[in-house]
Amino acid sequence: MAAATRRRLVLVVAALVVGSGIGLLDSRPTWDDTGVTVALLVLAGAIFAAVDGRHPWGWALLVGAPLAIIEVPASGSLAPLAGVAFAAVGAAGGWLLARTIGGHVASSEEGSRWRI
Repeated sequence: MAAATRRRLVLVVAALVVGSGIGLLDSRPTWDDTGVTVALLVLAGAIFAAVDGRHPWGWALLVGAPLAIIEVPASGSLAPLAGVAFAAVGAAGGWLLARTIGGHVASSEEGSRWRI
């Protein structure tokens, strides 16, 4: 397995674990702090998208979907789907940061790196 593939796999698993952790935290009956949940989703989306530097929509889904998967059946409401939107805001910011730091003009070898 190539180092880049291994790195991506580790990031995917970590994003799912973090997203699931946020979802489990938010599902606790004693947890009533939406602002902290939103901040965690935005921050996690930003970190994973910045580290990878590509596919911000994928990181938004990996971080935000576990919250919706846990909360929608429990609450019977579609409101937890907003978690994906908050993770997407963070992921877009992280992707832009990675693009800015990494340079805005990619070489021909890295041309696909900056595609959404």
